[in-house]
Amino acid sequence: MSSSDATLSDLDDKTITLIESIAGQVRANIESGKLPDIKLPVRSLDNVTYDEAKGYFELGDARKVRSLTVSTARSFAQTLRLMATSRAMVEHDDFATKREVYYISKNWGDCRFDEQAESDAIMDDIEAMASMQGLSREQLRFYPESHGGSVAGRLTIVDRNPATGEAIEIDCTNLGSGAYSIPRSVEHLTFRTDARFILAIETGGMFQRLNNHRFWETARCIIVEMGGVPTRATRRFVRLLSDKQNLPVYCFVDCDPYGFTNIYRTLKVGSGNAAHINRFLCVPQARFLGVTPQDIVDFGLEDATHKLEATDIKRAQDALQNDPFIKAHPQWIAAIKQLLQMGVRAEQQALAKWGLNYVIDDYLPRKLANVNGFLP
Repeated sequence: MSSSDATLSDLDDKTITLIESIAGQVRANIESGKLPDIKLPVRSLDNVTYDEAKGYFELGDARKVRSLTVSTARSFAQTLRLMATSRAMVEHDDFATKREVYYISKNWGDCRFDEQAESDAIMDDIEAMASMQGLSREQLRFYPESHGGSVAGRLTIVDRNPATGEAIEIDCTNLGSGAYSIPRSVEHLTFRTDARFILAIETGGMFQRLNNHRFWETARCIIVEMGGVPTRATRRFVRLLSDKQNLPVYCFVDCDPYGFTNIYRTLKVGSGNAAHINRFLCVPQARFLGVTPQDIVDFGLEDATHKLEATDIKRAQDALQNDPFIKAHPQWIAAIKQLLQMGVRAEQQALAKWGLNYVIDDYLPRKLANVNGFLP
């Protein structure tokens, strides 16, 4: 058995032990005549702390209690049934997507879920509880519907045949005009690379341009398509790859409040609603390459911008007032204030004003020559 297999087996044992412990407490309370309850972390931005040394949003101490009462009997039963489903899947090395979990409950009689929003919320509560023991949703065997983004460049990924366990090697430099698609669960993957950094890219179109022109070959890097706000699988993949190979991560995102505070910040420090899993998924070592407000000036993009919409302005102002990550970094405060003063936003594709491959020939080389100037 490999060391990675041993680690996964240990996590399976830990998951089963946690579920059995909670179930045992519930049973002990009932047998002693007490009303059972389950303590769950509160998942909200109000219960989040940001420690720059750790580099991600972390859950605070606030807890909520799900007790067995007349009004909560249904949700209490649903919580226990979902935990039992998790235990069975771990035992049988199986998994279920969020949508499948909703349909599984249709055989649960009166405690079935009427809407997927119900099952999603309880799944998140169980995950938050498990996260306090160092376990993620994937260890509970609940997988997201969407897989991760695409990957290309100087990287060999070692996967395994799910039926035989045999190792399968994927050379990401040898996929023609295509790319490697990140699977829903990435814990079992291992890597070999001689790359100098990872470039995480917001849009599929920009990823395709850099891949088709083999930018990763001359820049000696790995490129990852985020496709907007990166999925759980994408974030976990980038985190594992960066940690295991000691690679810096640079983000190439549109110059707008959404790109700053939703796409980039989610990758780097996570979100308030998902604070219970940020330590597994976020990439604290990520830095913001661009596009920055100053890039609009330095690269002559003023006439290739778009006016900030009311939603952009509100998002930027909210970030300045309420976002713990933005407030912790004077560089980000200055950048967002500069964007608001300019009153415009710019897309990655605005660089095509100077030619389709200007981003490859000029912009990225100039930016990469000064990595110390990237936003934190």
